[in-house]
Amino acid sequence: MKQFLVIGLGRFGSSVAQTLYESGEEVLAIDINSELVQDKISNKMIENGLILDATDNKALAELGVQEYDVAFVCTAEIEASIMITLNLKELGVKKIIAKAVSKSHGKVLAKIGATKVIYPEEYMGRRVAQLAMEPNMIEHIRFSHNFLLVEIKAPAIFIGKTLIESEIRKNYN
Repeated sequence: MKQFLVIGLGRFGSSVAQTLYESGEEVLAIDINSELVQDKISNKMIENGLILDATDNKALAELGVQEYDVAFVCTAEIEASIMITLNLKELGVKKIIAKAVSKSHGKVLAKIGATKVIYPEEYMGRRVAQLAMEPNMIEHIRFSHNFLLVEIKAPAIFIGKTLIESEIRKNYN
């Protein structure tokens, strides 16, 4: 079983930690704010949480962060996220996924060792726009420029029919 470390329990970090926890993964969530950590534990969003300043390299080293398979840096504070990412890299964490609030922030995170830089607001903005353009689309995953997997609401003519009876291949190639 993989071990996940989530640093920063704002809206984004809480979402990451809760999703991992609800999927049965081993996750340790860290935040400097004791109220946030306690709230997430009390509301059963996470099981393991620590109140810790993750910009403190010594505290991360004592925690043994190098033993975690993936570390998420979810703090929105630019300076803190840069220091945390740098500390994790120096301590030997192999996979670091860091949230960026701007392209320049993301560029710095990548240069200092983030394995993957994500832009949650940009990503969600695109998804919401795509869903607005196609109201029957429920979910989609783009594998490449030429391949997209889409879940759509079934038209009424398909309800109660098997895939063969609906003649999807015949009618829609």
